[in-house]
Amino acid sequence: MIKQIAVFLENKEGRASACCKVLKDAGVNLYALSIADTKDFGIMRIITEDNAKALRALKDAGFLSSEVELVGMEVPDRAGALAELLIALGDNDINVEYMYSYAGVDGHAKIAFKTSMPEKAIEILKKQGVTLI
Repeated sequence: MIKQIAVFLENKEGRASACCKVLKDAGVNLYALSIADTKDFGIMRIITEDNAKALRALKDAGFLSSEVELVGMEVPDRAGALAELLIALGDNDINVEYMYSYAGVDGHAKIAFKTSMPEKAIEILKKQGVTLI
């Protein structure tokens, strides 16, 4: 399982940069980042090298944030590899709420995703021969 931080951001100028500045000033390195927004607010999802330090800094700066567990996997860098894994999950009634990827090495993409049934998802992925992270 990968621990991710979700940060609630008002959808107004400078909020994402203010959040990143807090992390910079705390000396926290970001491994991955995703922002989803609506008209009024956004959610910045981040994976860091030190979530405890990041959460303290964000909360001290007044950012509403929480830690969420994601399933992490390596996906081979070839056409259809992700589709095959998503089909296997779907065939077993695993809903992927959201996902994003981040830098991989050795011909693999690193994918993190949220599901309400992580244990079952992990079991299915293992049967598919996936390397979990």
